[in-house]
Amino acid sequence: MNKDSKIYVAGHRGLVGSAILENLQSKGYTNIITKTHKELDLSNQVEVQEFFKLERPEYVILAAAKVGGIIANNVYRADFIYENLMIQNNVIHQSYVNGVKNLLFLGSTCIYPKDCPQPMKEDYLLTDTLEYTNEPYAIAKIAGIKMCESYNLQYGTNFISVMPTNLYGPNDNFDLEKSHVLPALIRKIHLAKLLNEENTEAVLKDTNFSTIEESNAYLESFGVSKSSVEIWGTGKPKREFLWSKDMADACIFLMENRDFNDTYTAGQKEIRNTHINIGTGKDVSIAELAETIKMVIGFKGSLVFNSDKPDGTMRKLTDVSKLNSLGWKHKIELEEGIRKAYNWYLNKQNV
Repeated sequence: MNKDSKIYVAGHRGLVGSAILENLQSKGYTNIITKTHKELDLSNQVEVQEFFKLERPEYVILAAAKVGGIIANNVYRADFIYENLMIQNNVIHQSYVNGVKNLLFLGSTCIYPKDCPQPMKEDYLLTDTLEYTNEPYAIAKIAGIKMCESYNLQYGTNFISVMPTNLYGPNDNFDLEKSHVLPALIRKIHLAKLLNEENTEAVLKDTNFSTIEESNAYLESFGVSKSSVEIWGTGKPKREFLWSKDMADACIFLMENRDFNDTYTAGQKEIRNTHINIGTGKDVSIAELAETIKMVIGFKGSLVFNSDKPDGTMRKLTDVSKLNSLGWKHKIELEEGIRKAYNWYLNKQNV
């Protein structure tokens, strides 16, 4: 890519897209196209067709997606499969039709089987049953991988798929109902600390309630009090976490330095599983994660693990040897990243 190449970043306001946009800008790219959902509905075939015909982007980064935590994925199953399939189909196909030089499609490591061997290699895709709660979302992302592969093989396009592990960082979703585990724990433990310090004003500002009684009732429904924070499950499941800006750096590195041909071994009879895991190759238990967040925030109360609630998959660790062999490795370790994420949340609250 040249610094003045026309680059379209789809989903630039989310956790993933905002980090990628910032990375591009920091590296001196000047011709970046972004559109809000109001300006361009990516699930609308006609709107996407007209956008590509008018703008003619040379490079596309497809970070737009409908995302959510375990509850949202399980409850809004139809929404997750429909909206993600529509977004992918429209953007990937129009990228082919309009001669895009390179497209990067972002998925998720939830594409791997529920009982996948650990660490998860790219070759383990489609070898067993998916986790039920996020099956619709995972199927949509698998379809996106296969769509990119198929267009490359049939039409000679240069579309690369990457599967980041659990991400966290600026512009993350801290909603107590719909967020992923790390930002949810940051907010819950932060609020418990405020309650413990009897900082009523800050609690009301964060929760957007007019009285502390209303706020306390709301927080109690999520297991948050001045003396303790409830966490679903036993705390034993292990998860891998990647700082979002590291993820963005990996994506732009691949866009700048690698092509589809680099994602598989030359001479293969069957070309498949060309996607690339993006992660750290390291994991921690949920209990260890919670204790680290508690230490960073400075909460003096206790953490209570509710074993009546589901644990989910016991381990989800990516094998990042393929990514490392292509020339990229993560830089930010977990404790440093948690401090950065917490500071970002505090700054957002003070705006």
